[in-house]
Amino acid sequence: MEDPVGALTDVARKLENIQALTDEAFSHMDVEEFLDTLLERLHEVLNVDTAVVLLLDRQARLLVATAARGFEEEDSQAVRVPLGDGFAGRVAVERRPIYIEDVPKAQVFNPLLVQRGLRSLLGVPLIAGGTLLGVLHVGTLTPRRFGPHEIELVQIAASRAAMAVQALHSQSERAGALELQRSLVPSALPPIPGVEWAARYRPGRANVGGDWYDVFRLPSGQIGIVMGDVAGHGLAAAVVMGRMRSALRAYALESSDPAEVLEKVNRKMQHFEPEAMATVLYAVCDASLDWVQMSSAGHCPPVLAVPGSPAHFVDVKPDILIGLSDGGPRHTTTVGLPPGTVMCLYTDGLVERRNRSIDDGIAQLCDALYAGPPEAVSAAVMASLIGRHVAEDDVAVLLMRRTRT
Repeated sequence: MEDPVGALTDVARKLENIQALTDEAFSHMDVEEFLDTLLERLHEVLNVDTAVVLLLDRQARLLVATAARGFEEEDSQAVRVPLGDGFAGRVAVERRPIYIEDVPKAQVFNPLLVQRGLRSLLGVPLIAGGTLLGVLHVGTLTPRRFGPHEIELVQIAASRAAMAVQALHSQSERAGALELQRSLVPSALPPIPGVEWAARYRPGRANVGGDWYDVFRLPSGQIGIVMGDVAGHGLAAAVVMGRMRSALRAYALESSDPAEVLEKVNRKMQHFEPEAMATVLYAVCDASLDWVQMSSAGHCPPVLAVPGSPAHFVDVKPDILIGLSDGGPRHTTTVGLPPGTVMCLYTDGLVERRNRSIDDGIAQLCDALYAGPPEAVSAAVMASLIGRHVAEDDVAVLLMRRTRT
């Protein structure tokens, strides 16, 4: 007769083993390494023949085999199971443990389960914060009935695994998005006679977004200047930002009219990236530096500081955002740039806060901006609007000063 106290002690010991593993995962493992180690541990403590994790591909609505122990062919063949189909698909949709005592007699989607000779299967969903992340299932080559303590152990392991996978994915995605964004934002602004530059980029506390700026010389001698903000966060926003940046550069070679360039970018994004949306301000500075033309796709207005006058925002019409249709014609605004003028382009992370309107933030920026050396001015702007505050959203700032007389 089984000793209930001994059984509970054994389960508690096994649970501690799993908990220790998932705690370690947050510190030094990536997702694949963590899952491999988790399955190895489950294989040992449950004395099962196979253990598999399938992670959810939300866009395709498929469960994809990501890690396996004792059933490596499922992982190596990248087995995919539609939600609702077969064993793993049922576990995912019903979000509860499912036990199959006799696999050959059950309706399973993946033929490898039968070909491998599995007889019994236990599957549980991976859920973190109410979000389904995948399915974990263990199996045996001989008939086996999993007891309540074993089912509970697998559920707890799956729950902690889901939290670890979610955290590890977030860390990996943030690092990837940040690296991509940094690779696309100019590390050094181009040296142009008669112009001084300064730029700041600060990723937000919550997640990396799709903020970017760009400066480039055009064949005509004009200067293209861009500030944009892709809606969304994470790697997806950074990827869209990279594609939009490349498209804008290409269209800038075809037209010197900022409004026409933005309209071409908008058509391209609507066709190839129908879910994407962004605010963008594109400006073209004349080779003489006497004036700048600009068009805004719903972006914050630039702020100008002319020597001897208070800084003010440019009254540029905020046309429809990139990614939206039926907004009517886009507009181009021309602004003079007297010698010594500083022009500031920025994203809304600089001026927008939960406890104040964006207009108040722009007014504060006008108070902080002055016609001086761009690096000193950018320091003053960041001190005034950011200070010790860690912004929730990304902050990008680009300053241009005309020094040629």
